[in-house]
Amino acid sequence: MNLSPFLLLCGAGLLAIFSSTISKSPVLPLFATHLGADPAGVGLVAAVSAFSGVAISLPAGLLSDRLGRRRMLLFSALVFASAPFLYLAVTQIWQLMLVRLYHGLATAIFIPVAMALVADLHEGARGEKIGWFSTATLLGRFVAPISGGAILAALATDPGAGFNAVYLVCGLAGVLTLLLAWRLPRAGQRHAAAQSWPDTWAAFRLVMANRVIVITSLAEAAVLFAYGTFEVFLPLYAIGLGLGPGEVGVFLSAQVITLALSKPLLGRFSDRHGRPPQVFAGLLLGAACLGLYPWLQSFWGLLAMSVMFGLSLSVVTSASAAFIADQCHGKGRGSAMGLLGSIMDLGHTSGPLLGGIAAVWLGLSTAFWLAALVMALMALVFAGVAGLRAREKVC
Repeated sequence: MNLSPFLLLCGAGLLAIFSSTISKSPVLPLFATHLGADPAGVGLVAAVSAFSGVAISLPAGLLSDRLGRRRMLLFSALVFASAPFLYLAVTQIWQLMLVRLYHGLATAIFIPVAMALVADLHEGARGEKIGWFSTATLLGRFVAPISGGAILAALATDPGAGFNAVYLVCGLAGVLTLLLAWRLPRAGQRHAAAQSWPDTWAAFRLVMANRVIVITSLAEAAVLFAYGTFEVFLPLYAIGLGLGPGEVGVFLSAQVITLALSKPLLGRFSDRHGRPPQVFAGLLLGAACLGLYPWLQSFWGLLAMSVMFGLSLSVVTSASAAFIADQCHGKGRGSAMGLLGSIMDLGHTSGPLLGGIAAVWLGLSTAFWLAALVMALMALVFAGVAGLRAREKVC
């Protein structure tokens, strides 16, 4: 079967994110506890792979400009294919942390490089194609916890066997990711081939000096700051109202489905009508949703607002990555996507941390209001720096 490079990327993205997600949700905290970790140790283990994303995404994008997208995707896929099997030999917490650090390299490299390649391949329909790629990864993210939970439940009488079974499935998905990445064409793709170090560094400097790219990356970081706050504190807020874990799961699942269904359509909308107004509107919509959460106390009200918040995330992210890609010629596009990935991960990890501090000092509602304030302020900064009109390529 002769698949196009885009379909190969979508298939690899689905399997890669499935593999990454099933390795941690819900198995990772349970496995760490099984090894003897206390809650602080569980949190530390969970944070290790996030550190990989912050530290590696930018260098990975830069190297994809220098060495070519396919080589970096193959390296990432090799990590996806090998890391899951290392969990089978883990018996100590420090070993689990090392494996998580190694496994975190895979997603940190794969996502920005794959998005740069999608942007390279589709000049005229960049927003829509990035949206479809994101939908493929969201499908993997949605199915993985269900699959992992089912495996653990089926082997509940033997937790060790359950953990091993999950990581074997994780490894199978990683091997399939490697096979799809290997089928990507070796040549003939514009901007996919290697370039010289002087050209790479020149493009990198232009990216880092580009205020529009940096501020758009910060806008998406504000979205991830808000999402990180939402996914951590909504369950606590809902359970405090007397709702159950099953109802909380409905809120989170409805949001993922909203993202998956809407991103290609909103990406196409941004292709046709411009990206900056869409980013601005999405930030304001998200701020309004989060600001209203503490006033809602019913299942249906919280469900509706969860769907609307998911829609606001889709409105922003279906346009922001494509807008960053628009600002670059192919030589610096990997660096730009890597910068986006690193800043996004900073936003995602800092949201729960700062939201938790706000909740401890001023109450749980304050965490939502803090996230709303961050999104609203970022909307104003984005409008002031990036403007609300299309811009010429400058790097």
